[in-house]
Amino acid sequence: MKLQKIFAEFLGTALLLAAIIGSGIMATNMSQDEGIQLTINAISIVSMLYLIITLFGPISGAHFNPIVTLGELFKNRIDGKSAAAYIVAQFVGGFCGTVFANLIFDKPAIFQSQNERTGTNLFFSEIFATAGLVMIIHLLIDQKRTNLAPYIIPAWITTAFYATSSFVFANPAVTFARIWSDSFAGITMDSAWIFMIAQLIGLPIGLIVARLLFVRK
Repeated sequence: MKLQKIFAEFLGTALLLAAIIGSGIMATNMSQDEGIQLTINAISIVSMLYLIITLFGPISGAHFNPIVTLGELFKNRIDGKSAAAYIVAQFVGGFCGTVFANLIFDKPAIFQSQNERTGTNLFFSEIFATAGLVMIIHLLIDQKRTNLAPYIIPAWITTAFYATSSFVFANPAVTFARIWSDSFAGITMDSAWIFMIAQLIGLPIGLIVARLLFVRK
């Protein structure tokens, strides 16, 4: 397992969280309109996704998400040791990215979010958002069109950002990291673990749907 791959997963996830948290803080500084705040946050996130998937995809596969890594492990496209290293790098990278974003906006390095996100609708929303993401990734791989990933994945995130009630977290490392910033993009610890359970449920659903749609040539 090359350290270069692990570092790419760490750095990519850190950059993603810096974009999520930083743009969330900037959005609230710029406007009190929640629609504008949401749009600023969405633009920053999908732009960063395009960058890190394009740049780090050839290095590590651009997972940046334990759900994606677990899906690849299930498909035997990554071994258990590598998967564990990726997941640790993603969680650590996400946390570091959040701390960095807090600091550059003159906030405490770590300040736990009070932004509660609860409700059955949010739980099912996260299942849907995660299952959709997993389905898209595996269909792209099965169809040998991973070159489209920098476009298709941000397109899904943009759509789900506005079309789901949970604002498409769909990533346990991102969810955990967002606990540590009391900002527009944050989430309470109590809400976070519920989101993570929904994401884990979304994983097999996405895999099953992708399998049902797989066309063997």
